[in-house]
Amino acid sequence: MIGQMKMKPAEFIFLSACTMMLTALGIDVMLPAFAAVRSYFGLSHDSTETAKIISFFFMGQIAQIVFGALSDRFGRLSILRIGFPLYIVGGVVATFAPNLSIMLGARFVAGMGASAVFMTTIASVRDRFVGDQMARVMSRILTIFLFTPVFAPFLGIGILAIASWKTVFLTPPLFATLVFLWSFRLEESLPREQRSSLDWPTIGEAVKTVLSNRTFLRYTTVTTLLFTALSSYVASSEHIVGEIYLRPRLFAWIFAGIGAVMSCCALLNSRLSIKYGARRVIKWLLGIYTGAAALLLVFTLLFGDPPSIAVFFVAIAVMLGINLAVEPNSSALALEPMGSVAGIASSIYGTVFFFIGSALGAVISHLMTDTVLPLVWSFFVFGVMSVILVLPDSRRKN
Repeated sequence: MIGQMKMKPAEFIFLSACTMMLTALGIDVMLPAFAAVRSYFGLSHDSTETAKIISFFFMGQIAQIVFGALSDRFGRLSILRIGFPLYIVGGVVATFAPNLSIMLGARFVAGMGASAVFMTTIASVRDRFVGDQMARVMSRILTIFLFTPVFAPFLGIGILAIASWKTVFLTPPLFATLVFLWSFRLEESLPREQRSSLDWPTIGEAVKTVLSNRTFLRYTTVTTLLFTALSSYVASSEHIVGEIYLRPRLFAWIFAGIGAVMSCCALLNSRLSIKYGARRVIKWLLGIYTGAAALLLVFTLLFGDPPSIAVFFVAIAVMLGINLAVEPNSSALALEPMGSVAGIASSIYGTVFFFIGSALGAVISHLMTDTVLPLVWSFFVFGVMSVILVLPDSRRKN
């Protein structure tokens, strides 16, 4: 750990998890309400338009590139306190939007707010921890954070039982208000003497430093590829369960079960990365991921599309669990050599994998009107590409 914190480590980890939880809560709690949203806006029951509610939120993460530069100049806390109001206001406007277009615009703004919170959380962890220790701390944060997809769908269903979908949509901004107040206990992690000036030559040099680092580029690409498949699944999950498999009542249980697997995998990774090193573990995990994707692809091609619901979702659970175990390792390895430009680096990292990943994921989601084969192919192709990208580290000492 770099330096000392007045806040106890356990509180820091839990608060960081709650700030990152805003991104997941801003998605997962809403998924059970999509059928009601389609009805409210006069969309057909099998429409994939509601997937854009997720995609636009993710694409709002493009603002990280701006927030990263600002956080390196003015500190992490000032940007964190800009992000919360954007998230809250965007969430409220989306709830009461008169049409889907305004809702999508508001969701983009909420995504911008989430990007500020997400980016400053990662940067503040990077300010305090490095290497395998950062991977362990990030895994613990993600373990808490990943309980969101376990309980959020049930929370959404519970709210729908007693109120409208608008109450469901108001839940994330209400939670954000509470976390915002709590965040005032957080200390600044970037000392004034380590802050960079806000001028184009300095920013340009920082961006050049980041983008010329091959390690950063390789691991950022790995995260982007895996997030593309993950974002496509999340945006389409309600449609897949309810409209392709025709089992809408199973949605919350399936989503929660996969979330539990993801949380367990993130916790397991925190132990493996310390014992064996992040580089070695990420290669093992990506090998298993690609193997699972290959088996699902073969099964789908041989036995029909869609494949058995049990086979499909067991494979999805394995791959998404590995995905969330890989992410803290890939982020730690990508940001490890960044040093004083960690803010710019984390903003570029987050912008690339969130914006590009969600945009590509939206294309895959659009193709899944009555088929899951586009998603199955994406898991396999992206898995193979990710394995190839981590191979250059094979001879490095862990």
